[in-house]
Amino acid sequence: MSDSLDGGASLPPQTTRQPRVWQRLAELRGPAVVPRPLDARALAALAANPGCRRRALLDGAGVDKTALASKLGSPAAFGQSQFAFMRGNAFEAKVKADGGRELLRLLGIEEPGAVQLPDLTAAGPQGRAARTALALREATAAGAWSLLDHPMLALEVAGSPAYLEPDAVVVHPDGRWTVVEIKSFPMIDGSADASKVGAAARQSAVYVLALERVAAVTEGAEVAPHVLLVCPKDFSNLPTASVVDVRKQLSVTRRQLTRLTRIEDIAAALPEGVTFDVESCSAEQLAEAVESVPHAYAPECLSACELAFHCRDRARDAGAVETLGRSVRGELGSLTTVGAVLAAARGEHGDPDDPDDPTVEALRRAQALRAEALATGGSSCR
Repeated sequence: MSDSLDGGASLPPQTTRQPRVWQRLAELRGPAVVPRPLDARALAALAANPGCRRRALLDGAGVDKTALASKLGSPAAFGQSQFAFMRGNAFEAKVKADGGRELLRLLGIEEPGAVQLPDLTAAGPQGRAARTALALREATAAGAWSLLDHPMLALEVAGSPAYLEPDAVVVHPDGRWTVVEIKSFPMIDGSADASKVGAAARQSAVYVLALERVAAVTEGAEVAPHVLLVCPKDFSNLPTASVVDVRKQLSVTRRQLTRLTRIEDIAAALPEGVTFDVESCSAEQLAEAVESVPHAYAPECLSACELAFHCRDRARDAGAVETLGRSVRGELGSLTTVGAVLAAARGEHGDPDDPDDPTVEALRRAQALRAEALATGGSSCR
């Protein structure tokens, strides 16, 4: 397929090694199991924790982590409710109704007829990504407004292809491309929940990154470093919009995704016969398979990964300091377990005079202050 149709620099040319990798990933999830596609939400979470080989492998292989977590006895306790999902779909349909009139109004375009709406229909995600890339180039060359509804973008992540579907992409007459993200949480008095806006920005940064790879081989194209966030206004269902700068999120996402170990390298390090086939394996077999892949648990995983509760339980069983948070883990240096930390604080482990490890001295000082505080408190009570 020519460069004009394959999404530009989105994915590398196929090599003889890739079919072997894909075959290995199919074996890992189960030969008869349909792979779960990587979406922007998953990639944003993956970029936030690039050291977790477990998530990188399971996502790259397309394993259903929700089903896996349930089989392991630690089902995920987060996710979008059916009501919220239906409300989001209804709001998006309203924004895009009548040729996207409401969305175009937010862009300052009063005449929808002046905007091109290219047909992005094609067979399969790869075909849709190629059709999207072609539509973007044609729209840029035409120098007119274009609205791409649910385009498909391609991105390589740790050697594995990912196909992403933003809500919309607007092509401006001057060649700028802007990602549009439609959310159903309200924007009250011009502002929305900061945590939800942050999550939307991280997700949108993945779309911008994928768009940049197409823009790199499209003459006159430039991807805007901000996205248009569309939400309900106040307590109504009337759409309103805000421009969100995603340069910081884009920089972090780009850096973190490049740090991910390639999927084939992680798979090659696994013991022979490891599989994550939920249907054919027992809970014990799956637990053994999951434990064969190193993980990097942090409390933030609880709101981003389906396996977080399983990983947390294992980390707690091992007494790992990761359960206390990344900042605490960073402060404790070579002390990797809660037991070792307590031993160092009691003077049973470590050298407080070691200049290369000031952690032990700080812990013993903290222990002395705690003992003093308890003694003072006890005497005052008497």
